[in-house]
This record gives sequence, structure tokens and C-alpha cells, in this order.
Amino acid sequence: MGINEDLRIVLLKECMTLKSLADKATKHSKKKITADSISQKLNKGTMKYNEAQFLGEILGYKLEFVKK
Repeated sequence: MGINEDLRIVLLKECMTLKSLADKATKHSKKKITADSISQKLNKGTMKYNEAQFLGEILGYKLEFVKK
């Protein structure tokens, strides 16, 4: 799985939409973050690690590497 699938699964588990995530991210970052910009980065596979980490923190999760 990639960040696209992982983040969308977390959103489902948390009963949140990309729009509500974008609103929370905007409040925490003081920058305008839209659901469309998040969606485009997920679909194109261009989301940076620190961006995924930030969105995870907004949702109450942390990213980590786990050895198989």
C-alpha cells in the first residue's frame, strides 16, 4: 500500500473527509490547504514525507518504518 491508500483508510476509520482534514490542516499550519490539493498529491504520488507526517499528526497518527 502507498500513502494514498493508507491515508484514505485512516480517514474512513476516523469518519473524516478530505475536506475536514484540509480544514484542520489549514488551522494548524496557518496556510490554506484544500481538499483538492491533498487529493491531487495523493493521486499523482507527489506527497512529500513531511506532508504525510503532518497530515498524520493532524489525525492523531505517526508515521514509522516497521521492519518486516
